[in-house]
Amino acid sequence: MHEMSLAEHVREIIEDAADAQGFRRVRRIVLEIGELAAVETEALQFCLDVVLEGSVAAGAQLEFGAVPGEGWCAACARTVPMHERYDPCPRCGAYGLDVRGGTRMRVSALEVE
Repeated sequence: MHEMSLAEHVREIIEDAADAQGFRRVRRIVLEIGELAAVETEALQFCLDVVLEGSVAAGAQLEFGAVPGEGWCAACARTVPMHERYDPCPRCGAYGLDVRGGTRMRVSALEVE
């Protein structure tokens, strides 16, 4: 379960931001999660609840935003939507799409006091 590792990194990001900016409490955390990032949001939410306990973000509202997956199809010479890695091109059926987006997770916003 790599969600625990991801949750620990989110905590580090928040603690670094709190040290740098001097806020004392996080009210809301917005995470963007790519469709192809292989992150289970329910598992991540559970891990964040555990990892953030006792931190400046304890009890913060969690919000997950989805980032669509996309890939480059050389046969079509265009960017196409992807919902699973190794899927064929939805336009021409060719395999071997070059994944171009939707593979990352990031903290996109913090609402702080």
